Amino acid sequence: MLQLKDVHAYYGKSHVLHGVSFEVRPGEIVALLGRNGSGRSTTAKAIMGLVHGEGSLQWRHQEVLGKKAYEIAQLGIGYVPENRDVFPRLTVEQNLRLGQKHRHPSGRWSLEDMYAMFPRLRERQHTEAGVLSGGEQQMLTLCRTLMGDPDLVIIDEPTEGLAPQIVELVGQYLRRLKDRGISVLLIEQKLTIAMAISDRTLVMGHGSIVFEGTPDALRADAGVRREWLEV
Repeated sequence: MLQLKDVHAYYGKSHVLHGVSFEVRPGEIVALLGRNGSGRSTTAKAIMGLVHGEGSLQWRHQEVLGKKAYEIAQLGIGYVPENRDVFPRLTVEQNLRLGQKHRHPSGRWSLEDMYAMFPRLRERQHTEAGVLSGGEQQMLTLCRTLMGDPDLVIIDEPTEGLAPQIVELVGQYLRRLKDRGISVLLIEQKLTIAMAISDRTLVMGHGSIVFEGTPDALRADAGVRREWLEV
C-alpha cells in the first residue's frame, strides 16, 4: 500500500533522514516510535511532500515522491499534524465540512459519525475552533482528516498534552479506523497506547529505522528500548 525505499530527507543542507525503508500494509496500524529529534515527524512530512526527499516513496505502486501535498492527499492519504492545525475563526462544523472530499460525500464517514465518536464536538459544533481546548482541537483535527475519506491516515503525536480519558478516546478512535479498513501510521511517544493498538512497531534513531517488529518483540527487546526509547 505505502512503501518507502531508501528515503532521504533534508531541511536545507541538514540531512535528517538517512535511507528510511518500511511499508504500511492495507488495514494495519503501524506505530513509528522514537525520541524527539529522531526523524519521525520528518518522515511524515516527507511522505506528504512537505520536505525535500530523495529515494522512492510509492503509494499503491505509484511513485509519489516529488508530488505536491494536495496531490498526495487526493490520492487517499490523510495527515493529522502535530500542531492541531484548525481554522480558528470557523466553527467546529465548518472545519469538518472543509475536510469533505466531495460536496455530497458518499465515503465511509459523515458528520454524524464524527459527533457519535466524539460527543463533545456535537456540543461545540457552532463554536469557533480557536476557543476549543487542546483536547477538543485534537478531536476536531482527527475528524476533519477523516471527512476526506482517506485510505491511510498519518497521525503525528495525537495524545500529546491530552488528559488520560481523552487519550483513551483517541485509542478507541484509532481502532475504529482499522475496523473500517483504514491503515494508520501512528507517530507516538507514549509506548502504552502505541503498543496496545499497533500491529507492527518501528523505532527510529538518528534518522534511520533501528528496529521493526511486533509489539511483543519490542517488549522483549530491552536493549532497543533502553538505547532508543527510554529516557
